[in-house]
Amino acid sequence: MIAEKFFADSAADVGLNPDKVQALMDRAERDVKDGVLPACQVAIARNGKIAAMKTFGRAVQGSVEKPATDETVFVAMSATKAITSSALWLLIQEGKIDPADKIVKYVPEYGTNGKETTTLEHLLIHTAGIPTAPGSFKDWGDHKRRLERFAQWRPVNTPGEKFFYHIHANYWPIAEAIERITGKRLGEFVRERIAEPLGLPDLRIGLPRPVQARMADVKWVGEPAKDEEYRKLGVTPPRANLGSITEDAVLEMNEPELREMDFPAGGLMTTAGDIALFYQALLNDGKAHDGKRIWQSEMLREARRIRSGDLIDPARGITANRALGIVIAGGDGKANLRGFGRTNSAEAFGHPGFGGQIGWADPASGISFGYLTNGFDRNDLREGRRSVAVCSLAGACAE
Repeated sequence: MIAEKFFADSAADVGLNPDKVQALMDRAERDVKDGVLPACQVAIARNGKIAAMKTFGRAVQGSVEKPATDETVFVAMSATKAITSSALWLLIQEGKIDPADKIVKYVPEYGTNGKETTTLEHLLIHTAGIPTAPGSFKDWGDHKRRLERFAQWRPVNTPGEKFFYHIHANYWPIAEAIERITGKRLGEFVRERIAEPLGLPDLRIGLPRPVQARMADVKWVGEPAKDEEYRKLGVTPPRANLGSITEDAVLEMNEPELREMDFPAGGLMTTAGDIALFYQALLNDGKAHDGKRIWQSEMLREARRIRSGDLIDPARGITANRALGIVIAGGDGKANLRGFGRTNSAEAFGHPGFGGQIGWADPASGISFGYLTNGFDRNDLREGRRSVAVCSLAGACAE
């Protein structure tokens, strides 16, 4: 539950236009009112405080179907990657690991089948060559099986050569390295070094059983877009290369034992408000609300530096714009294809999540934004339009 001190008295108090904030909330609520989504949660923050946060709809929580509230937590899917990356940044700034290091320095089990030259940076910017490497949530939770997977994986190209979005496998060795260096589980390290200093107890990778009654069960909704819709737009179905994210795999997130696992690429279970406040700390030069420094200034500059160069994201036909575990909006007019809106600045950064989950910050406006839903829309075109709409409205809320 987010402390009262993190809420502004009004949107205007943090320099946001109340009418524009209301338009954002109305758009978020629309899909719930229309029966497209069962529930969603949205939060927008600026100057270290939440300007507005609302939750719409109903969800099964603790086996009971009831209204979702601002205390309901949702699974953030790949929006988790920004949190896991920020945990690695702590070790980088302390000199305990370096993006240029080969991952086998920390996880020797990974050094098989042509993966020996893979660096931390390759993993963070999705050039490690294992975009669809097999492995389940349950494999991650079984440490012996996890290490077996490392040894089994075979890259589809030379590490560092091409960009292909990695569904989750790239974050397994990253998290394994974090755990070996710190002697703590990933979720524990995130709690102690990030969530607690930021005053955000609900920012969790892995959800303890006592809190699971507050989590919204995920469900699939809608029907897939028709082939002719993709042809008309001249686009490849966004999920064409995400074959391992099946409906059954997503529904596994409703299993209590899987929710407990601190899955590094998709196990963030939190609120939209916690996501927005996490990004506020990054905008605040890495400092918590009380002035305590979490990340060093230089580290954040390096974290936000695009390292994927001119590499093209083949799924979208645009430059990948990958920094150290986060995406940079860019100024090429394609930010809406990278998880942002049409009103974000080129410097905006964050990471989206499967199913329409959103988390980003914009240094130009000082706005950070979180959006979560438990309704996984089979119509990925509609999901994409929804995400661009709410991001665009959020990005334009400054006075």
